[in-house]
Amino acid sequence: MDLRIKLSLVTVAVLTLGFASPQTSNRPPAPARETYADLPGVRIWFRDTGGSGIPVVFMHAATGSSRNWDNQIPVFTAAGYRFIAYDRRGWGRSVSDPAGSPPGTAADDLQGLMNYLNVDRFHLVGTAAGGFVSLDYALSFPQRLRSVVIANSIVGVQDEDYLELGRRLRPPQFDALPPEIRELGPSYRAANAEGTRRWVELQRLSRPEGPPAPAQTFRNRMTFSLLETIKVPTLLLTGDADMYAPPPLVPLFKARIKNSESLIVPEAGHSSYWEKPEVFNRAVLDFIRKH
Repeated sequence: MDLRIKLSLVTVAVLTLGFASPQTSNRPPAPARETYADLPGVRIWFRDTGGSGIPVVFMHAATGSSRNWDNQIPVFTAAGYRFIAYDRRGWGRSVSDPAGSPPGTAADDLQGLMNYLNVDRFHLVGTAAGGFVSLDYALSFPQRLRSVVIANSIVGVQDEDYLELGRRLRPPQFDALPPEIRELGPSYRAANAEGTRRWVELQRLSRPEGPPAPAQTFRNRMTFSLLETIKVPTLLLTGDADMYAPPPLVPLFKARIKNSESLIVPEAGHSSYWEKPEVFNRAVLDFIRKH
């Protein structure tokens, strides 16, 4: 079945089952604990709804922070899950210690936060640059994951032919565009001026003032051959108007990640979690419920 038809059926099911969007749900979200976790060289700001539900951890894009998941919190907590999101080192309200230990890897920060919160196994959802970290974590600590969702991400593959493809897709002129043009689809920008304004506001808040934190490295050098070793159940998702990670990239990853599914979100750009939250949330919930 064509994926766009499948998504249309998903949308109908959403309406039929009364799966309300975050804006229309009359169920209040669980109160989230918002505070810091002291990890080596950094104080990580996190949001955690707690409770006995299976944890789902959300990894933000390079243009966002944990603030960007407001359309997901009420839906996932209403579905019985424990919602966790945090500001990665160098983003949002997390505070790096320049005199502390080297920055290490984002996967190690995630591992440290999960240990701090006494979380054993969990689902991981990463969007855009958060997808880089999520796959690096899946390769490094697969025993901790129930599943992983990689949304709207180019995943950081370093094979030269793939890098050349990226240069064709994203020339210097593309990088010079404003973030909202690169990352929000034209359908969303045309239809939702207020949502676009809020996304831009959160993008501007996503990096703390002052000099940037030292860049983190990855535990693994991502290659197509390395993707073939991933055994964690994986959902690959992108928007049909995503200029960073357009739909033709998805089969490249799906062919290598054996235990994977894929989905194309219609009329969405690089931020499908924000542009089409009802479709995004339902797709992720349907997937993680199977694992």
